[in-house]
Amino acid sequence: MAASELYTKFARVWIPDPEEVWKSAELLKDYKPGDKVLLLHLEEGKDLEYHLDPKTKELPHLRNPDILVGENDLTALSYLHEPAVLHNLRVRFIDSKLIYTYCGIVLVAINPYEQLPIYGEDIINAYSGQNMGDMDPHIFAVAEEAYKQMARDERNQSIIVSGESGAGKTVSAKYAMRYFATVSGSASEANVEEKVLASNPIMESIGNAKTTRNDNSSRFGKYIEIGFDKRYRIIGANMRTYLLEKSRVVFQAEEERNYHIFYQLCASAKLPEFKMLRLGNADNFNYTKQGGSPVIEGVDDAKEMAHTRQACTLLGISESHQMGIFRILAGILHLGNVGFTSRDADSCTIPPKHEPLCIFCDLMGVDYEEMCHWLCHRKLATATETYIKPISKLQATNARDALAKHIYAKLFNWIVDNVNQALHSAVKQHSFIGVLDIYGFETFEINSFEQFCINYANEKLQQQFNMHVFKLEQEEYMKEQIPWTLIDFYDNQPCINLIESKLGILDLLDEECKMPKGTDDTWAQKLYNTHLNKCALFEKPRLSNKAFIIQHFADKVEYQCEGFLEKNKDTVFEEQIKVLKSSKFKMLPELFQDDEKAISPTSATSSGRTPLTRTPAKPTKGRPGQMAKEHKKTVGHQFRNSLHLLMETLNATTPHYVRCIKPNDFKFPFTFDEKRAVQQLRACGVLETIRISAAGFPSRWTYQEFFSRYRVLMKQKDVLSDRKQTCKNVLEKLILDKDKYQFGKTKIFFRAGQVAYLEKLRADKLRAACIRIQKTIRGWLLRKKYLRMRKAAITVQRYVRGYQARCYAKFLRRTKAATIVQKYWRMYVVRRRYKIRRAATIVLQSYLRGFLARNRYRKILREHKAVIIQKRVRGWLARTHYKRSMHAIIYLQCCFRRMMAKRELKKLKIEARSVERYKKLHIGMENKIMQLQRKVDEQNKDYKCLVEKLTNLEGIYNSETEKLRSDLERLQLSEEEAKVATGRVLSLQEEIAKLRKDLEQTRSEKKCIEEHADRYKQETEQLVSNLKEENTLLKQEKEALNHRIVQQAKEMTETMEKKLVEETKQLELDLNDERLRYQNLLNEFSRLEERYDDLKEEMTLMVHVPKPGHKRTDSTHSSNESEYIFSSEIAEMEDIPSRTEEPSEKKVPLDMSLFLKLQKRVTELEQEKQVMQDELDRKEEQVLRSKAKEEERPQIRGAELEYESLKRQELESENKKLKNELNELRKALSEKSAPEVTAPGAPAYRVLMEQLTSVSEELDVRKEEVLILRSQLVSQKEAIQPKNTMTDSTILLEDVQKMKDKGEIAQAYIGLKETNRLLESQLQSQKRSHENEAEALRGEIQSLKEENNRQQQLLAQNLQLPPEARIEASLQHEITRLTNENLDLMEQLEKQDKTVRKLKKQLKVFAKKIGELEVGQMENISPGQIIDEPIRPVNIPRKEKDFQGMLEYKKEDEQKLVKNLILELKPRGVAVNLIPGLPAYILFMCVRHADYLNDDQKVRSLLTSTINSIKKVLKKRGDDFETVSFWLSNTCRFLHCLKQYSGEEGFMKHNTSRQNEHCLTNFDLAEYRQVLSDLAIQIYQQLVRVLENILQPMIVSGMLEHETIQGVSGVKPTGLRKRTSSIADEGTYTLDSILRQLNSFHSVMCQHGMDPELIKQVVKQMFYIIGAITLNNLLLRKDMCSWSKGMQIRYNVSQLEEWLRDKNLMNSGAKETLEPLIQAAQLLQVKKKTDDDAEAICSMCNALTTAQIVKVLNLYTPVNEFEERVSVSFIRTIQMRLRDRKDSPQLLMDAKHIFPVTFPFNPSSLALETIQIPASLGLGFISRV
Repeated sequence: MAASELYTKFARVWIPDPEEVWKSAELLKDYKPGDKVLLLHLEEGKDLEYHLDPKTKELPHLRNPDILVGENDLTALSYLHEPAVLHNLRVRFIDSKLIYTYCGIVLVAINPYEQLPIYGEDIINAYSGQNMGDMDPHIFAVAEEAYKQMARDERNQSIIVSGESGAGKTVSAKYAMRYFATVSGSASEANVEEKVLASNPIMESIGNAKTTRNDNSSRFGKYIEIGFDKRYRIIGANMRTYLLEKSRVVFQAEEERNYHIFYQLCASAKLPEFKMLRLGNADNFNYTKQGGSPVIEGVDDAKEMAHTRQACTLLGISESHQMGIFRILAGILHLGNVGFTSRDADSCTIPPKHEPLCIFCDLMGVDYEEMCHWLCHRKLATATETYIKPISKLQATNARDALAKHIYAKLFNWIVDNVNQALHSAVKQHSFIGVLDIYGFETFEINSFEQFCINYANEKLQQQFNMHVFKLEQEEYMKEQIPWTLIDFYDNQPCINLIESKLGILDLLDEECKMPKGTDDTWAQKLYNTHLNKCALFEKPRLSNKAFIIQHFADKVEYQCEGFLEKNKDTVFEEQIKVLKSSKFKMLPELFQDDEKAISPTSATSSGRTPLTRTPAKPTKGRPGQMAKEHKKTVGHQFRNSLHLLMETLNATTPHYVRCIKPNDFKFPFTFDEKRAVQQLRACGVLETIRISAAGFPSRWTYQEFFSRYRVLMKQKDVLSDRKQTCKNVLEKLILDKDKYQFGKTKIFFRAGQVAYLEKLRADKLRAACIRIQKTIRGWLLRKKYLRMRKAAITVQRYVRGYQARCYAKFLRRTKAATIVQKYWRMYVVRRRYKIRRAATIVLQSYLRGFLARNRYRKILREHKAVIIQKRVRGWLARTHYKRSMHAIIYLQCCFRRMMAKRELKKLKIEARSVERYKKLHIGMENKIMQLQRKVDEQNKDYKCLVEKLTNLEGIYNSETEKLRSDLERLQLSEEEAKVATGRVLSLQEEIAKLRKDLEQTRSEKKCIEEHADRYKQETEQLVSNLKEENTLLKQEKEALNHRIVQQAKEMTETMEKKLVEETKQLELDLNDERLRYQNLLNEFSRLEERYDDLKEEMTLMVHVPKPGHKRTDSTHSSNESEYIFSSEIAEMEDIPSRTEEPSEKKVPLDMSLFLKLQKRVTELEQEKQVMQDELDRKEEQVLRSKAKEEERPQIRGAELEYESLKRQELESENKKLKNELNELRKALSEKSAPEVTAPGAPAYRVLMEQLTSVSEELDVRKEEVLILRSQLVSQKEAIQPKNTMTDSTILLEDVQKMKDKGEIAQAYIGLKETNRLLESQLQSQKRSHENEAEALRGEIQSLKEENNRQQQLLAQNLQLPPEARIEASLQHEITRLTNENLDLMEQLEKQDKTVRKLKKQLKVFAKKIGELEVGQMENISPGQIIDEPIRPVNIPRKEKDFQGMLEYKKEDEQKLVKNLILELKPRGVAVNLIPGLPAYILFMCVRHADYLNDDQKVRSLLTSTINSIKKVLKKRGDDFETVSFWLSNTCRFLHCLKQYSGEEGFMKHNTSRQNEHCLTNFDLAEYRQVLSDLAIQIYQQLVRVLENILQPMIVSGMLEHETIQGVSGVKPTGLRKRTSSIADEGTYTLDSILRQLNSFHSVMCQHGMDPELIKQVVKQMFYIIGAITLNNLLLRKDMCSWSKGMQIRYNVSQLEEWLRDKNLMNSGAKETLEPLIQAAQLLQVKKKTDDDAEAICSMCNALTTAQIVKVLNLYTPVNEFEERVSVSFIRTIQMRLRDRKDSPQLLMDAKHIFPVTFPFNPSSLALETIQIPASLGLGFISRV
C-alpha cells in the first residue's frame, strides 16, 4: 500500500510547531497526489492550511493509533519518527508516571526530580531472574540482563550510562550497582558489596558539585568494574576516572558551587578534631564563595560529612589518613585566600606573615619563606645556565591556582587509589560488569577545552553505539534469513578524524603547546589554515577570529579558543612541587611520588594497577627517556589515550545502554519540556536508533502472535493448520506490495507504517462488526418498542371501548332510576295524606288514654308511698338491730385488725430495713426515709399509748363486769333467799339503775375511744398507703436504676467483649508475629548451619586432599555434631560449644566489663551448684554408711550385696545425670553473654531451676527408697533373729529353729514394728533437715534472682537508646520474660505431676512387695524350711509386662537402623505400600524400649542420630518435594507420638486404656519435643521453598500470560525486546499445569499421612505465593493491565477456588490470600470515570494499598481502540479519597513471606502392638519385645 493512501479524511498527522516542537492535527479531506495544501483541524479547535514543501513535497508524519501510544518499547510503534517518540515518552512520563522506556537496546530514563518507591529490595527481587522483555522497563531490568548474559555467555558486560548534567546518570549507575550487590551477594565475609556502594558517597563528595543544571553534578567520568568469581558473586571492584574538572577548584560560575567536600568541611569546622584546620564559614574562602550559592536546599553538609567519613572508615581509610585528607583540603582553601601585592608590572610580593599562607604552610608542613618565595618567582633554565625571575601579580595568581588544582587532582587520584585498594580482592576474578557513568554531550554559551573533550568522548561512544545497533540489526536479519540490504546510518568517523587524526585539532593543539611563544590566537589561525573549507564539519564564526565550530553528531558547537593552550599544558611550577615534596607532613609527599609514572593528572587508570579483567592496550616499545617524555604529555594527549583504552574495554564487552533525559531545566517534578527533551534525544542517539530501525523492518511479529491478533481479518476458509502458511496467504491479500514485509523463519518483518495499516484494517473490521451488532441490537430494540406500543394501543382501545360501554350502561341506569323515582314520589304523596289522617286519629286516642292512665297512676302512687313508709319504718327497726350487732362486730374487727396491723407494721419495718440496701444508690432519699421513719415511730408510740389506755379501760371494764356478774349471781341467790325480804328490792333496783347509768357512761367513753382509735387507724392506713406509694416510687426508681445498671452492665459487657475480642486478635497477631520471628530465626539458624557445614567441608577439602585409594567415610556418619547432642562426660560437654559455634553468625558488640561480671557470676553459680551436689552426695553417703552399719552382719548374703551394687549403679547413673545437667548449665551460660543471661526466664535461669527441682525430687525419691530398703532389711532380720545378733550363720539357723512358740513370733513382729517406727522417725527428721536445706537453697536462688534484677536495672539505665527503641525493647523483653516464666511454670507443673504419678506407682509397687514379703515370712516360715532352703536374695524387680508395642535393637545396630530407616529409605515406596508415618512409629517404639530399660544414653543417642539423619537427608535431597513432605509428615507424627504417650493428662484425653498403658515411664522428653518441633518448622520452611521453586516458573505464565478463555484478549504489537507469548505454545505453562501441580502436591501429602491442619497451612502458603507473584508481576507489567486480562485473572482465580472446594479446603484461609489479586482484577474491569466509580473503587479495594491501586490505574492500557484510558483527574480523585488510609507504602507484596506454622496435636488411633515391620525395610535386626 502506498504511503499517500494513508492520508485520508480523519487521519491524524504531526506538524512542526515552534513552541511544542510537534503538534497533532486531523485531515479534513483526503490527500490526492499533486495537492500542495492539506486542510487540517488542530486539537485546540482551529482549522489550518498546511503548505507542503514545493521541493521535497514531504507529507507530515502520520500519528500512531491510540492503542500503540504509551508502549514500553518505542520500536513497537508502527510509525517510527521523532514526534511519535516524543509523544510516547511524554504520555508515559506525565500520564502514567513511568520514567523508564525502552528504545530497542537503549533504556531511556527521564529524571522525575522526585523520590519514587520503585527501587526497594522487593522490586529487586521481582526483577531478579526475569527476562528483560517480560517486565516493564527499569534500570534493574538492564542490570539483570547484564548479569544474566555474563553468567550465560561467559562474557564481560558493560552498562553505559550517559546524559547531560542533571539527567540522573549518577543515580542510575548507583542503582545498577545496588542491584548487583543485592542479587549476587559477596563471596566472602568482607561484605564487598557494601564497600562498592560505600564508594559512592566518597566519590560524590570529592568529584560532584552543584551546577546551574544539577545540584549533584558529576564533574568527572568514571568506569567501575565490578568483579565476580566463578559463582558470580561480587569479589571486588576497580574504578577508573576521566577528565576531572580541575578548574572548578579555583573558579565557579554564578549560582554554582565548588566540590561538595569543601562545604562539608566548612559545615563541620566546629568539631573538636577539626579545630586545627582553622576553618570557618564557606563565605570566608575565595575558592568557595565565587558562585554566591554556598547552600543547597534540602542538603545538610554536616550530615553529608558524617556519611563521607563513615564510608571512608568502611573502605579501610584510617582516621589518620582521613585527617590528612582534610588537612590538604583545608590547605587548598587557605591557599586560595593568599593575596599578592604588585611591586611593578613584572614583580609582586606577599605581605609579611600573611595569615592564609602561614596556615597553609602549617597544614602542609612546609617552610613559609620558601613557599612565599616560589609563589612570587620562577626558575628559568637555558642550555647554559638557570636564573630566577620574578613574576607579575596575574602570573602569581595563576600559578597559585594551578598549584591548588594540581594538589586537588593528586589528592583525588590518591583517594581513588585507596578506594581501589579497599575494593581489590585476592580471589581470582572470573568476569566483570563495568558501569560507565560519563558526561553527555554538552553545549553552552561559552564552550572551552572541557566541553571539547567531553564532546570528543561522546563522539567515540556514539560511534561505538551506532556500530553495535547496526550489528544487532544485521544479526537479527541474518538469523531470520531476511534478504539483507545495507542500511544507511550516520557515521561520525569524519568528525573523529577531525579531532584526533594527524594534523587534527588535538595534534595541532599539542604542537602549539610545544612552541615557545605559542598562543591561542596562533593556534586558531593554524586551525583555519588547515581545516577551513577543507573539512565540511569545521567552520569559522563570522564575527570572531578566536573561535571555531564543529558539526558534531548531535549539534553544531562553537568553541572559544581562549584558554585551550593553558588547560592543555596544565602547567605547574616545578619549584613549588619540590617545596611540597619536602614537607614534614608524610602524606603530602606521597601524593607526588608517582609524578614520573602518572599517565594523566586525572589518572585514567588512577588505581595505579592493572584492572581486574580488562583487554590490555597495545604495548609501546620502551626507549630511553620515555618516562620523561610521558611526563610532558599534554592533557589532550593523555585523555585521548585513556579514551582509546576505554573503547578497547567496551568493545571487548557486551554493552548495555542507558540514556538519561532531563525533562526540564527548573527541576520541577514530572514536568516535560518538549524542546529540551528533543534536544537531548537527538544528542544521545535515541533518534538515531529509531532511524536505523525505521530504515529496515522495525515491526516484527511471530506467526502465532500475528494469527492471534489479526484472526478477525481472515475468513474461515483461509485458516489452515499451518499457521505460517495461513499468515502468508492473508498478508498477500491484505498488503499487495511485497516489499512492505518479509517472512522470516519465526517472524514476519514489516516496514514502518504497515502495522498501523493492519491495525486500521482490523479496527475497520471490528468497527463494521460493531455496527452490524449495533444495527441488530437497535432493530431488536425498536421491534421491542413497537410491540410495546402496539400492546399499549390495544390496551387504550380496550379501555376506551369499556368507557363507552360504561357510559351507555349509565344512561340505562339513569332512565330506570327516573322511572323508579317517579313511582316512589307518587307513592310518597298518597302515603303522606294517609299519614295525616292517621296522626289525627292517634291524637284523639292518646288524650283519652292519657286521662285513664293518670287516674290509674294516682292510685298506684298512693300505694307506693304507703309501701315506702312501711319500708322506712321497718328499715329503721332493722337498722337499729343491725347497729347493735355491728357494734359488737366492729369491736371484734378492731381487735383482729389491730393484730393484722401489727403484722403489717412488722412487714413495713422489714421493708424499711430492706430500703437501707438502696441507700448507696439513693443517697438523696435517705433523709426523707429517716424522717418518715421517725414520724412512723412517733405515731407508733402514740398508738401504743392509746392502745395501753384502751387496754386499761378494757381491764377496768372487764373487772367491773366480772364484779357485776358476781354480784348479780349473789343477788340472784340472795333474791331467792330474800324474797321474803321484799323491802330490800327497791334499794337493789336503785343500785341497778345506778350501775346501768355507769355502764352507759362507760359505753360512751368506750365509744369515744373507739372513734379515736378509728381515726388513728385511718390516719395510720393513710400513712401506710403514703408509705406504700413512696415505696412503690422507690421500687420503680430501684427498678429503673436496676435496669440502668443492667443496661450499663450490658454495655460494659459488650464493651469488654469487644475489647476482649480486639485484645484477643491483637494477642493472636502478636503471637503470630512472635511465632514468625521465631521461625525466621530457625530458618536463619538452619541457613547458617548449612553454611557452616559447607565451609567445614571446604576447609576439610582444602586441608585433606583426597589421595588415590582413600576410602570415604560411611554416608550414615554425621560430619557435624547436632546442637542437641548431650554427652555424659564433662570434657566432651566443654568441647561441644566450640564445635557448634556458628562463625557466620553476626555478633553484637559486648560490654567486656559486664561480660566479665557475668562470667564471674556464672562461676559462682557453678561453685554453689557443686557445693549442693557435694552436700547431696555427702547425705547419700551418710545414708549408705548408716545402712551399711545396720546391715553389717554376717548373715548378709548375696542378695543384699547384689541389691547394694544395683543401688550403687543407679546412684552412679543419677550422678552422671546431675553432671550432665551441670554441663548443660555451663553450656547455656557460655552460649549467652548478654545481660539477660541470669534474668528470670533466661535459659540459664531455667536450667538452674529445673536442676534444683530435679535435685529435690531425686532427694525425695532416694529417701523413700532408703525407707523401703531399710524396712525390708529390718523385717528380714527381725524375722530371722528377734532377740540378739549372731555372728555365725549356723548359730542363726539354730536360733531360728528354737522359735517354735507363737508368742515369740508375735514378740518378734512387735519388735519389727517398733524398729520400723524408729526408722520412720529417723527418716522424718532427716527429711526435715533436707527440706530445711532445700529451703535455704531456694532462699539463695531468690537472692540471686534479686541480684540479677538489680543488675538488669543497672544495665537498662546504662543503655543509650532513643525513647522509641527503648520502649519497644522493654516491651519485647517483658513479653519474652512473661512467656518464658509461663513456660517454666508449665514445665514445672508437668514435671511435678509426672513425679507424683511416678512416686505413687513406685509406692504401690513397693507396698505390694513389702506386704508379700511380710505375709510370706510370717505365714510360711517353719524350722524345716529355714534349715533346708536358703534365703532368697532380696530384689526390687520391675513388674513384668505383656507386649507393649516396643521394638528392641542392640546399641551397635543404631547406625544401621538409622541408615535403613532414614538415610536410604525411598519415600515413594513407603507412602504407597505401607501405612503413613511408619518410620515415625518404628522410631518411637524403639524409644519406648530404651525408656523401658531406663537407658538414658540409648534414648539420647537414638534421638540425636534420628535428628541428624533427617537433617542430612534433607540437605542431600532437599529439592525433592516427596522427600521433604515425607519427612515433614513423619517428624510431626513422631512429635505427636512423644506427646500422646508422654503420660501428661492433656495429651491422654483421646487415648484408649491400652494406649495409656504404653506411656513412657522413666524419661521426660519434653526438651526433645521442642527440638523436634523446631526441626519440623525448618522442614516446613524448606517444603515451602521447594513449593515456591516448583510453582514460580508456572505462575506468571499460567495465571497471567496464558489465555484460558481464548479470544478474549488480543496480542498487542511488541518491540525489539519480545515478551513471552500469551499463546500456549509447547513447553509453556497453563492454568491446567498449575492445577495439576497442586493436585500432585495434595495427593503426595495425603499419601504421606500429613496432618489435615498442616495440609491446610501448606495450601494457604501455596495460594499466597500464587497470589503474591501474580499481583507483583501485574504491577510491573503494563501490557497485563487491561479489561480482558482482568477477566482472565478472575476466571483463573475461580478455577483455583473450585479446586479448593473439590479438596474441602475452603476453610483453610487460602481463598483470603488471593483477595488482593481478586480486587486487582476487579479494579481492571470496573468503570473508572465518575466520582461514584471512585467511591466504589475505594470501598472495594480494601485489601490493596493506595500505591497498588494508583499503580494499576496508571498502568491500565486498552487492548482495543474501543476501550478508554484512565484519566489523570480520576487517578487524582482516587488519591485524594485514599489519602487518609494508613497502609504500607510498599508497592509489591512480599512473595518470600512464610506464614508462621503450628502443629496442632493430632493423636493416632493406631495401636502400637498391631504394627508390623515389613521385610522390605531391611530391619531384621530389630525384634518385637
